[in-house]
Amino acid sequence: MEKMQGSVLIIFWLHFGWVRGGNQVEQSPPSLRPWEGDGTSMSCTHSVSGSTGLQWYRQDAGTGLRHLFSMYSAGDVQQKGRLRATLLKGGSSLNITAVQHGDSATYLCAVVTQCDPGTCHLHPNLQLGRHSLKEPSAAGLGTWVLVWS
Repeated sequence: MEKMQGSVLIIFWLHFGWVRGGNQVEQSPPSLRPWEGDGTSMSCTHSVSGSTGLQWYRQDAGTGLRHLFSMYSAGDVQQKGRLRATLLKGGSSLNITAVQHGDSATYLCAVVTQCDPGTCHLHPNLQLGRHSLKEPSAAGLGTWVLVWS
């Protein structure tokens, strides 16, 4: 099979950040340009106290969020097709093997915290305007946009 001469651009930014008490959700590296057929990896790290897990989502253009993975114990590894997520203490990685055009989407990670009603809330990133998330247990949300260039 011939390798296509196209690359994938992955751009990510922080939509929401838990800013009280030094809690943060960060992504790295700042950008990736894998070739079709190559593998790529996205990292989501956090310093959210009281976190009980991490979730990964995918959003295709013009559609709602689609849940990919929920992980609650350090060391958890889950796989769906070419997507593989690993949960470590303080973060997670999402790996895509053999990247394809169909992988173009927005990828999001959300840190889950244990809280009582009224004790946890999201702080919008003011640089991006107003945002809301209807899951109060999500302490932070990191976003990756996977686009073919």
